[in-house]
Amino acid sequence: MNVALVFAGGSGQRMKNSAKPKQFLELYGKPIIIYTLEVFERHPEIDAVVIPCIAGWENYLQGLLDKFGIKKVKKILTGGKDTQESKMIALRYLQTICKEDDIVLLHDAVRPLVTEKLITDNIAAVREYGNGITCVPFTETAIVSDDGKQIEKTIIRNTMFVAKAPQSFYFKDVLHAHEKGETMPYTITIDTCSLMTELGVKLHMVPCETTNIKITTPEDFFLFKALVDLRENQEIFGI
Repeated sequence: MNVALVFAGGSGQRMKNSAKPKQFLELYGKPIIIYTLEVFERHPEIDAVVIPCIAGWENYLQGLLDKFGIKKVKKILTGGKDTQESKMIALRYLQTICKEDDIVLLHDAVRPLVTEKLITDNIAAVREYGNGITCVPFTETAIVSDDGKQIEKTIIRNTMFVAKAPQSFYFKDVLHAHEKGETMPYTITIDTCSLMTELGVKLHMVPCETTNIKITTPEDFFLFKALVDLRENQEIFGI
């Protein structure tokens, strides 16, 4: 079985919008989280979706699933106080439905431009290498500064990549890692890739398009709108 964990626990403070968490903001009448879930819903290899949701919004999310015909979501969970706790809540639930060698894809509700190909590539990477971390090349000049004022050194960018999502693993491996992570600093455990690296696990990169953005700021939202418009124009005009 292949299960997607889609995390919808963020409050969206950087969106400067107090009315709704960012994952529920709408574009053309459809919430961001639904754009995300529709890709997993359509994918033939995804068997189930589980969503840790920000507390107090569980019924609202269920209403959206009903409205937009999302059928693969097996459980909406109340998320924890932070990312690590939400992941553990989700993984504990998966213990009731998953076998050790089932594949789990961890994804952000506010990363709606994930593609069917990227999901396929992640699943294939787990089957071949044991895991798959979605990445894009780092395209800027990276600098290191100890005090945030002076540059100590620069880093050659052709050796650097940005980890994105999905991040995909066999269930037994991701559960074991996050159990270990309960005793580790939050700065390490907030991201499963960072946690796995800290534990000495060799990770395999899965390339993706730069359009696989995470929507955390108003600027991100407008970029998302532009990319959705571009996709629609390409479908209509064949460009």
